Amino acid sequence: MGQVSRTVIKGGLVITAADEMHADVLVEDGRIAALAASGGRTAAGWTESADRTLDATGKYVIPGGVDAHTHMELPFGGTAASDTFETGTRAAAWGGTTTIVDFAVQSRGNSLRAGLDQWHAKSDAQCAVDYAFHMILSDVNEHTLKEMDLLVSEGVTSFKLFTAYPGVFYSDDGQILRAMQRAAGNGGLVMMHAENGLAIDVLVEQALAAGRTDPRYHGEVRHVLLEAEATHRTIQLARVAGAPLYVVHVSAEQAVDEIARARRMGLNVFGETCPQYLFLSTDNLAEPDFEGAKYVCSTPLRPREHQAALWRGLRTNDLQVVSTDHCPFCFRGQKELGRGDFSKIPNGMPGVENRMDLLHQAVVDGHISRRRWIEIACATPARMFGLYPKKGTIAPGADADLVLYDPTAEQTVSAKTHHMNVDYSAYEGRRLTGRVETVLSRGELVIDNRQFTGRAGHGQYIPRGTCQYLL
Repeated sequence: MGQVSRTVIKGGLVITAADEMHADVLVEDGRIAALAASGGRTAAGWTESADRTLDATGKYVIPGGVDAHTHMELPFGGTAASDTFETGTRAAAWGGTTTIVDFAVQSRGNSLRAGLDQWHAKSDAQCAVDYAFHMILSDVNEHTLKEMDLLVSEGVTSFKLFTAYPGVFYSDDGQILRAMQRAAGNGGLVMMHAENGLAIDVLVEQALAAGRTDPRYHGEVRHVLLEAEATHRTIQLARVAGAPLYVVHVSAEQAVDEIARARRMGLNVFGETCPQYLFLSTDNLAEPDFEGAKYVCSTPLRPREHQAALWRGLRTNDLQVVSTDHCPFCFRGQKELGRGDFSKIPNGMPGVENRMDLLHQAVVDGHISRRRWIEIACATPARMFGLYPKKGTIAPGADADLVLYDPTAEQTVSAKTHHMNVDYSAYEGRRLTGRVETVLSRGELVIDNRQFTGRAGHGQYIPRGTCQYLL
């Protein structure tokens, strides 16, 4: 479908991180041109001259979601994530997410540029919604440190390092410090996968030797204290470097406490969690007949009592962002690689399609407010990663990434009806209140009243600015 130049969305409750108001929204040439009180003279004049009018009566009008942590087509453990950039971004659109920030990977011994080029080759002309990249640093050396400066100047402004996965992505404290020092100088944001991978590998080896091979042991060897320790350690390294730090996929109360303590000291330390940690637990990892393999991800699912601390962190702003860490592997043929050895189960779960709906359920359940829903899923990730105000809000000049959301529709989540390219749902059978009805990406309908009208190649690559939260 070609671009309609002038669209009016009328009669909805417009919700941003800052406001809720009954307003009509005028879209011109792919951007938001203006908002006006519903039913007023100004809005009525728009409707008369519109090429297209969308009736949002009884619906929310919200910004398109910004998922700042996805892994489309990520190679892992001899296989690769099952969603391509085409299928993954289509599923994102179905779930009300209109921008993803994926992770380009630098392979050991190669340049950052080569990794970035490889990810562009996979994604360009494939995406149904807009996309950007973080850069995974697998190999910190003089050459890659210099490349960080260049990437920041070109709009790749965040770099992920790992204290986990020795031999694959692991960086030692000296390498992490050097990368943080570089980021302190060039305006980049260091993202950290914080788990003590060296200690975890010892526990993995001991568990397998003792015959503890089922998926549930994946959670036990990745001990909460090893997440908390690595979180604490990398915060101290960031302090030494004078650099900001963003801790990804925080799953445990003890790690939240470390981030909260740093923030009380006024440090530029930020935390992200994911729906799987808010809604699932080690009970899922312990499901019989190897079903627990569906829920193997790192950091791992935790005992249910950690959920309260994560929700509290989201309410108090000790955690600022909910992303998915979407990294799907099919149960059959991929997760099954780890039968008899949990350490060989590909790490990752599907979720890019479910995030906005699960977080709306959190509104219904009283965990967060409507505005906080938009803040943690749209506005803050856009600000954190230099996409705001182009993305993440509904304001004149912003891209017309808009979702008409039915807050009363009921749905049951199932692999039979989802659009992710994976053979199971982590939330199978879960009943949710609220559903995406219509989605615009830069003014173009990609979901029209529960019909996909988008296309591969509509999504544009977005060079990003730097983090907008740095003191």
